[in-house]
Parts: sequence; structure tokens; C-alpha cells
Amino acid sequence: MSDTSPLPDLAARVRGAYLGFAVGDALGASVEFLTAGEIRARYGELRDLVGGGWLKLKPGQVTDDTQMSLALGEAILAARAAGEDWSLPRVAEHFAAWLKTRPIDVGNTCRRGIVRYMQQGSLEATPHEGDGGNGAAMRNLPVVLATLSDPDDGPGSRFARYTLAQCRFTHHHPYSDAAALALGRMARRLLAGQGQDAARRVADDLAAERRTFRFDPYPRRASGYVVDTWQTVCHAFFSTADFESCVVLAVNQGGDADTNGALAAMLAGACYGEDAIPPRWLRRLDREARQAAADQAERLAGLDRPGHVPPSARS
Repeated sequence: MSDTSPLPDLAARVRGAYLGFAVGDALGASVEFLTAGEIRARYGELRDLVGGGWLKLKPGQVTDDTQMSLALGEAILAARAAGEDWSLPRVAEHFAAWLKTRPIDVGNTCRRGIVRYMQQGSLEATPHEGDGGNGAAMRNLPVVLATLSDPDDGPGSRFARYTLAQCRFTHHHPYSDAAALALGRMARRLLAGQGQDAARRVADDLAAERRTFRFDPYPRRASGYVVDTWQTVCHAFFSTADFESCVVLAVNQGGDADTNGALAAMLAGACYGEDAIPPRWLRRLDREARQAAADQAERLAGLDRPGHVPPSARS
């Protein structure tokens, strides 16, 4: 994209990533904790937002994946309004306020980290071998969007520093860190219009650096372990060529289907744009979540400022 390229192209990718994330969450929540075989027996192939599942959700209702992302986004925007670039204490307070609403679902490691902060004021979890879940990687999209104006996303960049800070608030594990950083870098390249090939290079680099993250051939494990989530998301995204196929493939693996679906849809939305999301899914998506995601997406990325195009989104 050149400096004079129409803004709607970028805006569509930005909104597509966030709205896609929420749609993938709502679709996958219906089959969370089921096996792929159980999904086939019950649905054949899940392709619509039907609600239900172990949480007994309404069709289109989102879970903690979207709610924690929105809480993080609100904290970033609040810091920006106060003239601050980033404030982890604000992030902590927004997560604590969210937990106090008694959400329908919250991961154990996320809950433990937030409660630790509420009781002790600690902003970083102690490194722990058991904290390799996907709960920190799942909610990092607001950081991606808020730092989209930066051309650099390497070690020491705002993107990397803020990603690790929000991750380690609840999850202090090298695999959680690695997955969150790689997924964020993949999303950045897709938002910049660089396509699947650029995202694949990021994925392949991580797999080469850490063999446990290899995803081809797909090991067919879709649990909440962050490596399983990484492999499921990469398999779904790189094995398909459109938004719907990607998300359907991800959620029908079962396991932690809401998070896997959300992250796969984030990448697909960033790649294919908002218009690629099936209208029947957007119509059924919870109206409040849909509006909040669309609003945050543009504000975090700075697209609410007329004529602004983040440098990292130019080609």
C-alpha cells in the first residue's frame, strides 16, 4: 500500500482482525472441550453460531477471550487519553474490574494472576512450568493494533515490550511468550498487506528456533496448551485460502475451540478483511461485542484520526 492508498483497505483489515477474533470466539465456544469426533457426531461440521456448549451460551455470545481483549484495549486507550504511552497498572486494574463482573468464563491461570494482583499488587507472575496455557497469547491483539505505527517489532520494540508485560501479568512461561510474539508479528504483517507468505516466514522462524512449535504435519492436538493452540491456528490459516474455511477448520478440531477459533480468525481477518467475514456470522455476533471490537480496532490503530495511515501498514 502506498502513502496515498485508500484508507478503507487498511481499516477493513484492522476491523477484520478484531471482529474476526470475536466471531471465531463465538463460533468455537459451542464446541469447546469436545473432540473432533464428538463434533462430527453432533454437528457433522459446525459452520454456524449456534450457542450452547458447556457454557450454555446464546448464539453469538462471546467468552473471556474477547472480553479480556476488550479490557486490555480499554486500558491502552485510557492510558493514551491520560497522555501515557503504556501503563501496566492500568491494564491490571481493567482486568481486575472485569473479573469483578463475574464473567461467565475465565481461565485458571488468568484468574490466579488477577487475584494475585488484587491481593498483593504484583504486576508479574512468577515463572512457572505449569503456566504454558494460551490465555496470554489469546488477548494480545490490542497491543498489535496499538503499536501498528512502529516499523520495528523486534526485541526491545514497543510491541515486544508491551506484549511480554501483558503476558507475564498472568502467564510467565517461555512458550507463552514465544507464541504471543509470533502471532502478533504474523498479524502485523497481514495487517500491512504482506499476505500469507510473510506470515508463514514468521511461523517457520519460530518452528526452526523451537522444534516443539513445528506444525506441519499437524499433530492434531487442540488443547489449551499454547503449543497446541499455535499448531492448530497455523494449520487452519496456512491450509486454507479464505476466512470461513480457516475458522471452520480451526474450531472443528475441538479442544480449546473458542481460543483456537478466535486466533485463527484474527489472522484470517487481518489477511482477508472485514468483508470476508460471513455476514450471517456478523449478524449473529453479540451486538455489544461487535460494536466494541469495531470501535476499539480503529481507535487503537489510530484510524480514527483522519488521513492517518500507520507506517507499518504501508508497502
